[in-house]
Amino acid sequence: MDFILAHFNGLLGLSAWGYVLASLLMVQVTVFAVTLYLHRDAAHRAVDLHPAIRHFSRLWLWLTTGISTREWVAIHRKHHARCETPDDPHSPQVEGLRKVLLEGAELYRAEAQNAETLEKYGRGTPDDWLERNVYSGHTYLGIGLMVVAFLLLFGVPGIIMIAVQLVSQPLLAAGIINGVGHYAGYRNFECADASRNVTPWALLLGGEELHNNHHAYPSSARFSIRPWEVDIGWGVLRLLQFFRLARVRRTAPRPARAAAAPQAELETLRAVVVARMHVMRDYSRHVTLPTLRLELAALRARLPERGGHLRRLLVRETALLDAAARRRLEEVLANSQALATVHEFRERLKSIWSGKAASNEALLAQFREWCAQAEQSGVRALQEFAASLRGYQLRAA
Repeated sequence: MDFILAHFNGLLGLSAWGYVLASLLMVQVTVFAVTLYLHRDAAHRAVDLHPAIRHFSRLWLWLTTGISTREWVAIHRKHHARCETPDDPHSPQVEGLRKVLLEGAELYRAEAQNAETLEKYGRGTPDDWLERNVYSGHTYLGIGLMVVAFLLLFGVPGIIMIAVQLVSQPLLAAGIINGVGHYAGYRNFECADASRNVTPWALLLGGEELHNNHHAYPSSARFSIRPWEVDIGWGVLRLLQFFRLARVRRTAPRPARAAAAPQAELETLRAVVVARMHVMRDYSRHVTLPTLRLELAALRARLPERGGHLRRLLVRETALLDAAARRRLEEVLANSQALATVHEFRERLKSIWSGKAASNEALLAQFREWCAQAEQSGVRALQEFAASLRGYQLRAA
């Protein structure tokens, strides 16, 4: 007992606020190791971190979470490849929000035992001596070393700090990002999945809360899109880049419009395809919703649907609508020729970049045909959008 009292505050002997600040700092280091190293570097190759930063991140994550780079990367890549399907390792749309929130870590561990997942999606991850002989297969050794270190440095309060470290990632990553991030929040882009942005949590999640933005452009090193969105991880990346400790490889495209050319060229098509999520967002804003406003009075006379519900039906990614919603959408389109035309052209535009054209020339021909027919559609908003699309271009990030 005397020994415990004498070493109650550990070797560092911090004040109460010192323990709080140290805990928050170490949780943030873990968050940044996950978002910068595991996510943006190892999983998506959006950034190249300096080898020293990579090695520190691997060591820190092994000590504080027991995470294996190969396992994390493989599970995350499979999540993107099989998102919102029964093969998704952690979809609240499939498993239910409660299960992902409360048992996200268990879902992760179960998928980590799937050798096929690791083989197919874990390629290109570290395979050096440290990974083979220390980090992989010795999960609890790292955590055990952390427990010993915390008790020595922080004493009895270190027990609480250990609990905070062990709980933070299952709560923040498996719970908020994998759970709430596919269930509630706002969407900048109508991806073919249920991803959402759950701001404002940037200080806790390192920018990972901008989940819909990430699913729209997975290979972007920067998650923020709108001017008011905050990606703390991007700020840290820029700081590392200043000190030559990181190199940003890719960011989300930033589309711009120039004067429309008489006919779309290959460079215009490339800009449209690369920035296709922006194109579809613009389509909803400048074509679908203006047309709905013009048709709303007539639709309300025939259908009981509220304006907000109609908006969601028409803007929502069709693949995400359930059977009942699809029937309602078909009924809406059957009662408005203008909305039926707008919806048809939206689906045709999406098919241009999702199809399998034999060559760039064939793809360009499809795009030119779409523009020409849209400009002859008789729907003013669609005509103006098609004309403006011929001036689409990309600008530097």
